[in-house]
Amino acid sequence: MDSFKSNPKRKIIVITVAVIAVIAIIFTVFAIYVGDYYHADTDAIDAFASTKDVEYKQLDSGMAFGNENSKVGLIFYPGGKVEYTAYIPLMSACAEDGIFCVLAEMPFNLAVFDVDAAEEIQKSYPEIDSWYIGGHSLGGSMAASHLSKNAESFDGLILLASYSTANLSDSGIRALSVFGSCDGVLNKEKYEENKVNLPTDFTEKVIDGGSHAYFGMYGEQNGDGSPTITNEEQINITSEIIYSFVFSDV
Repeated sequence: MDSFKSNPKRKIIVITVAVIAVIAIIFTVFAIYVGDYYHADTDAIDAFASTKDVEYKQLDSGMAFGNENSKVGLIFYPGGKVEYTAYIPLMSACAEDGIFCVLAEMPFNLAVFDVDAAEEIQKSYPEIDSWYIGGHSLGGSMAASHLSKNAESFDGLILLASYSTANLSDSGIRALSVFGSCDGVLNKEKYEENKVNLPTDFTEKVIDGGSHAYFGMYGEQNGDGSPTITNEEQINITSEIIYSFVFSDV
């Protein structure tokens, strides 16, 4: 012990090694966490996409669907730890209805790492007159967070199995909240508590028989309920709800 105290270089080396070891452990835990995510069901997506006549374009950090000259645009944040391409079917369905959609790809499949992704997307499409932002689960909450700081840039918010922790009650935006009756993942208690953060006239829709995972196509999600409708049915119903909500104000 005395030799340790009397040898500052040795002390520095020991501390340095300890710090490196802690950083390595943290990095390993983080890598394991983000590496375990829900993968898009490519076969189901391809089958669904074949029923839609929609053009899409790969972007540096996402995908764009539909006509860039549409009156309305939707920026969509994917759910937490879900591969963003799992939402191709929903974006295709919305684009087929005349909404220009941009699906954002998030770092590590977590929207918390790029909450303001919508900013650059909007700059890339200045011809869009009316912008909406939304997302699924964690993606919806992060979309609401971005909107809370940029309310003047959007006409509305679309939450799928999600809620806003940011106070938007006086933002003047329109808000739509959609979830499935069989959702076993959405924290209903927190959902109810956070309703006060939305404008009092927000629109709420419950999809009978819908689940948490069926807003995308990535298979079953841990803790989810058992849906009584198909994945395709829930996506089509959701796109119809979004269409009615968006174009009711155009």
